[in-house]
Amino acid sequence: MRIAKELIGKEVLGTDVTVMGKVVDVDIDVEDNIIESIIVSKGGIQESLNISKSELVIPFDMISKIGDKILLKDAFGEDLDQMADEIQDLKNQL
Repeated sequence: MRIAKELIGKEVLGTDVTVMGKVVDVDIDVEDNIIESIIVSKGGIQESLNISKSELVIPFDMISKIGDKILLKDAFGEDLDQMADEIQDLKNQL
């Protein structure tokens, strides 16, 4: 899958624009031919010395944008927005 190869090596940024690491692998559902998650290495000097292998598995639906860097969604903020919409709907029903 060509797009999966293009993701490897890209920096991943959290919602507060902090660098979370770089994509080192991509988890693909071969039956449905979709990307399920990206594997992000936290990086740092420990990784370059192979002392520690700390990785994050980030579900693909948590990605907001893909460009030169990968931006993650603000999951907590989206939950609050959804809750606010649901509360407004309940108020409208009263």
